[in-house]
Amino acid sequence: MELHSEKTKDHHSLNATFVNLGFDKETGENVTSSRKSSLGSGKGDFKFSMKASQPVTYSWENIEVYLEKKQGNCFKRLPPTQKRILDNVTGCVRPGEFLAIMGASGAGKTTLLNCLTFRNTGQLKVSGERNLNGAKVNTDTLARISGYVQQDDLFIPTLTVKEHLEFQALLRMEKHLSYKERMIRVDEVINELGLKKCQNTVIGNPERGVKGISGGERKRLAFASEVLTNPSLMFCDEPTSGLDSYMAQNIVQVLKNIADTGKTVVCTIHQPSSEVFAMFDRILLMADGRTAFLGPASDALSFFALKGLSCPSNYNPADFYIHTLATVPGQEEESKKKNREICDAYSSSEAGQQILKIAQANRSLNSTESQEFELAEVKVNRTPYKASWLAQLRAVFWRSVISVFREPMVIRVKIIQTIFLSALIAAIYQGQSLLLDDVRNIQGALFIFLTNMTFSNVFGVVNAITAELPIFLREHFNGMYRTDVYFISKSFADLPLFIILPFIFISIPYFAIGLNPAADRFFIASGIIILVANVASSFGFMVSCIAGTTDIALAIAPALVIPLLLFGGFFLSNEDVPVYFDWMRYISWFMYGNEALSINQWSGVTFNDTGCPGGVCTGEAILEQFQFNPDYFGRDIWCLVALIVGLRILGFLGLLSKTYRKK
Repeated sequence: MELHSEKTKDHHSLNATFVNLGFDKETGENVTSSRKSSLGSGKGDFKFSMKASQPVTYSWENIEVYLEKKQGNCFKRLPPTQKRILDNVTGCVRPGEFLAIMGASGAGKTTLLNCLTFRNTGQLKVSGERNLNGAKVNTDTLARISGYVQQDDLFIPTLTVKEHLEFQALLRMEKHLSYKERMIRVDEVINELGLKKCQNTVIGNPERGVKGISGGERKRLAFASEVLTNPSLMFCDEPTSGLDSYMAQNIVQVLKNIADTGKTVVCTIHQPSSEVFAMFDRILLMADGRTAFLGPASDALSFFALKGLSCPSNYNPADFYIHTLATVPGQEEESKKKNREICDAYSSSEAGQQILKIAQANRSLNSTESQEFELAEVKVNRTPYKASWLAQLRAVFWRSVISVFREPMVIRVKIIQTIFLSALIAAIYQGQSLLLDDVRNIQGALFIFLTNMTFSNVFGVVNAITAELPIFLREHFNGMYRTDVYFISKSFADLPLFIILPFIFISIPYFAIGLNPAADRFFIASGIIILVANVASSFGFMVSCIAGTTDIALAIAPALVIPLLLFGGFFLSNEDVPVYFDWMRYISWFMYGNEALSINQWSGVTFNDTGCPGGVCTGEAILEQFQFNPDYFGRDIWCLVALIVGLRILGFLGLLSKTYRKK
């Protein structure tokens, strides 16, 4: 059996493959399917020279996946049990082939795709061989030569369709291409995927109330993001999920046409229609974690018929296979026995043995058997990134700035919230004077500044970062940009808001309350509040990166903030802190901020009051009453700066650990 199909594959531009989507190239409007163009029409040729993608054969051999389950409880430990998810799965897909992985729920098709793409394996234990053109494949190699369209479409909702594709082009296309050539390619993909009409529309997010493009346009945009780089190997996870039958057929036709250009295409699909099923070159049927059939779709019916399982006439073959291999409730043992017999029959069949030989031949270029197939090693660079560090930083920072300032409603709400709370504080504490009875009120107002800046910024950052983390992880593992690039870009893009909003917050109530009226004292107090706001945002960033999800981060944050608040010197005197908790004062920005604001307010101040010794009150005496030392002002400022840096570093390490854990 020859490795490559005898059918000649024309390596035309990918642009010509997308006419089958049923959209007019110029207007983006729907047209009838009768206007579909063939691949050989020559329409939509590249306007610049892109490196031809290298045909690849991807094989996997003896793939086994286990999930360990812990047994026992805290009083009695038992050895963990292993649940086998995939059992000795072997297969291959070659250039020009469109392979569809099918099976009932729980058959293992998604787990197999995750193993083939080195994604989302979590705590699963995976063993087996995976090879590209005779060479062992790894995550970086696969990221450079493949595209992966996931089931869930994750986009930055504030970007327009064209801006999203421009961002992808800057980071995912080869270095030798100029900026003009990249933008030409973006325009071509927009035209030929029917996205021209919505190219200047924001992508949007219905869950966040941001209106944008439709579901079908989002799916086409996901395809556009991947084919932009002309990948040799394409993976798709449930590409028809959430689409109507017409759009599902068009999407699968896109994949079929991509395969016809010599690409290798693999997808999982759930219950395709008969029209969609007819487009598959080869199918991989799975049952109970094993291979039930792998081969041409036309051969599957005869294979099952030999086992006494004939598909009824006028019946969708896809439905027949799924129903045949499904585990029937109440008949689990009979269903498993039937599936086991089918899988065993395939393993010993001629088709199963041929697939095994191909996979073994693709394992090593040095074996005599593999030389028969003339396999060529895939050549890739060591680094998975196609853009330089500086180019990554420019692109990601540009997108981060857009994502922050493109939502005027969110910014408007933040400004209104800041003005409302500061005005409320001004109304409550207004008219304080330099009297001994008002000292406690002034100290309360200063501490309210700190608590409001902390909670508003911590929870604001937690909600924003955790929502964006899945997008970062996907793009990072696609080889688009480094972790430090995202971290730096996000930190500096958010910085203006963490300067402007705290300044607005303190400006309104400062003079209304009656705080120290000297101009230098006002600006120093503003600087302290800005530092505290940035410490809080750094803390929120750290919690978000460590927790990973919004629910966990929101549960952790208050439990960590409240103890630090108690040691801020307002609710509990510093000298009364238990010795075994004394260390917590030194990581509390409430303590440093409260002391710095108090020193700024009272240092050098004297006023007459009959309640003071000798009828004269001094700021130093007030500070001593609260156990604040004026000599520690510089220390407080530097410690706030150190907390900003330290918490950011911890957040970066937390983000970095997630990338290592995924690998």
